[in-house]
Amino acid sequence: MTKNTNKNAFNPIPSPQQNQTARYAKALSHPIRLYILSLLSSQSCCYSGDLSQDLPIAKSTLSQHLKELKESGLIQGETEAPRIKYCINKKNWEEAKNLFKDFWSL
Repeated sequence: MTKNTNKNAFNPIPSPQQNQTARYAKALSHPIRLYILSLLSSQSCCYSGDLSQDLPIAKSTLSQHLKELKESGLIQGETEAPRIKYCINKKNWEEAKNLFKDFWSL
């Protein structure tokens, strides 16, 4: 077990903020996911079928990228059978921006 050498021995390592920053970083770690976020940020929402027409990737691959973004909380999806409407989760997007800002100011 790693000994905690922090001044405040009650701080968990890694901190909840570090865990969340890493989760967002993982979601942002692929160029297709960055493209999807860029596209969604330029409009209110988008249907998965529309995204599949814009991207030169298989629908199953797109689905995996959307799943990663959704699980991170950066986007949200709403089922409107038979399609799914995706949009940026503005609250979590702001949180991610603030966490990265704090991280880069170290």
